[in-house]
Amino acid sequence: EKVYISLHQHMGAPCEPLVKKGDTVKVGQLIGDTSAFMSAKTHSSVSGTVEAITTMTTSMGGTDQYIVIKTDGLQEVSEEVKPPVVNNYPEFLEAVKNSGLVGLGGAGFPTFVKFNLKDLNMVDTLVINAAECEPYITTDYRTCMDKTRELLAGARAIAKYLELSHIYIGIEDNKPQAIELLTKETADDPMFHVVSMKASYPKGAEKVIVYECTGRVIKEGQLPFQAGCIVSNVTSVAFLGEYLETGMPLVTRTLTIDGSAIAEPKNVIAPIGAMFEDIVNFCGGYKEEPVKMMMGGPMMGITIYTDDIPMVKNNNAMLAFGAEQAKVYEETACIRCGRCVRACPMSLMPAAIETAYKLKKEDELKELKVNLCIECGCCSYVCPAHRHLVVTNKMAKRMIAPKK
Repeated sequence: EKVYISLHQHMGAPCEPLVKKGDTVKVGQLIGDTSAFMSAKTHSSVSGTVEAITTMTTSMGGTDQYIVIKTDGLQEVSEEVKPPVVNNYPEFLEAVKNSGLVGLGGAGFPTFVKFNLKDLNMVDTLVINAAECEPYITTDYRTCMDKTRELLAGARAIAKYLELSHIYIGIEDNKPQAIELLTKETADDPMFHVVSMKASYPKGAEKVIVYECTGRVIKEGQLPFQAGCIVSNVTSVAFLGEYLETGMPLVTRTLTIDGSAIAEPKNVIAPIGAMFEDIVNFCGGYKEEPVKMMMGGPMMGITIYTDDIPMVKNNNAMLAFGAEQAKVYEETACIRCGRCVRACPMSLMPAAIETAYKLKKEDELKELKVNLCIECGCCSYVCPAHRHLVVTNKMAKRMIAPKK
């Protein structure tokens, strides 16, 4: 009956509301914008009436402005929705900006900013991240299977306007049907390279997938473009292909609803701003008491205290677990086994980082390269002492971060 659309669903500055209480809105209508460079436009995902503009608590514990819209059930499309005219790089950038697209793999980085390069000669390769290495989540897999045409159209558009020479699609080998389909559909285009990667977490990490696909190393302190690459999530690329054809901005997304407490696990296409409670009810509700709920995957997701919160653009999953799967083990002393070192994809020493952090040795933390931690959670997962190593790494990174 209602959606709660956040004006801050992205990295950067929040949007300002362009509508007021009582206004009638339609699907795809621009309802939030800002003059700030680092931001992303906000559009209505339903047709109906603006019931309120209010401040609500987010899943992260902070507060943001939300536009509350009471739906009319008609889903009338706004007159603003029309395919963009794109003939060159500046027009392409403007189209991406107007689409409201952010990274749909979880980061929420405004795509317009990622594509806004000072010099197009800086990059020559697009790496499409279809690894989807987090357990449970299958939204990117469904994109590969169900939106192949849109995916390839989006990839070709990015390559055309950013003047790229190569397109790599990295997929883990536990998705053979997607690999076979994409290999077949790109067989006649030498620009495309479908890379089958051994299924292991965290293959979808930016630095890892760039190396797996291209052999290029993103060095310490570098971003992908400094290695000549643009990295984009597969669902983001497919959305862009669809937007260039239809002009419908980012107002819905597919997310996985799963976990031992969910009655009917499935992938759901939901309007941005829908309450997780409503989405779970669409999946048959809970079959047992949800002791732990998460936004995102079990390795890098965020624990949420209630399902009475709205989804945002970069939510790719909501998981709910019963008591057995949600059990939290008590920490015990480190046994110096070295499993965390062997598990770390960045070849760090999490146990040593934990010791240095507790002793507040900032110089030692810098020597241990804690800033290279990608916060994947592998160290915590393999630790037989159940130490919260990834949490310590996050706090250690903050400790040595430049003070503003």
